Amino acid sequence: MQNKQQITMGLDSSGPSLMVCLNDGSKTYAFRHSGIKQERFLLPLVTRVLAKAGAQLSDVNKVFFVRGPGRFTGIRISLTFASMLKELNKASVGSATLFDIIRRQAEESRAFLTWKKNNENGVLAVILHAFRDEYFLQFFDNTEQGPMWLSKDELLLKLAARQEPLYCAGVDKDGSSLSDLLADKYRLAPMADCKVRPQTLMEMAKNPEYDKNALEPLYLKPARFELGR
Repeated sequence: MQNKQQITMGLDSSGPSLMVCLNDGSKTYAFRHSGIKQERFLLPLVTRVLAKAGAQLSDVNKVFFVRGPGRFTGIRISLTFASMLKELNKASVGSATLFDIIRRQAEESRAFLTWKKNNENGVLAVILHAFRDEYFLQFFDNTEQGPMWLSKDELLLKLAARQEPLYCAGVDKDGSSLSDLLADKYRLAPMADCKVRPQTLMEMAKNPEYDKNALEPLYLKPARFELGR
């Protein structure tokens, strides 16, 4: 395999499911593993995806990973691996937040475009389960309000306070739908748009905007901290 060819590897270890994908310029390959101790399965998945593509680790010249929010240890796994390839392969590194990834998938969907046509002032809200009864939230509107880590009650209050119609994309505990959390109050994105797709990582990896500060993780600050939790 020629080194001049762009070989891009994508990683998502921010949540309960570890994903490793690779694009060789013509096709994308991906493998997943669910469960704890993701650090034990990263290299086996990397080996599998390289073998599937007929590539070597030394061929990888771009790494794109999910930099958060999510589990502290999980985010560090991808960040450390990307840093290693940057040093060993002189690979370029890019990253994006889960908010930006889910936003892209949602906004490009037919479901969202149809909803937006009927709700011109509607706002996209990306909601992701964080820990126990706490959630990550980011609104995508014309304000400069950034991502938040909120308790369940705080989240529901934030949503209820919005005057505009809301289109909610994201996942609840264990990657389940937001339907139980939000009932029928808001329009929910299809589940297919709410989980990271390998193709999305590969598409975003082409955008140099995501190369800026790529090795800076997004951890966020917990809604509250209590000893003994």
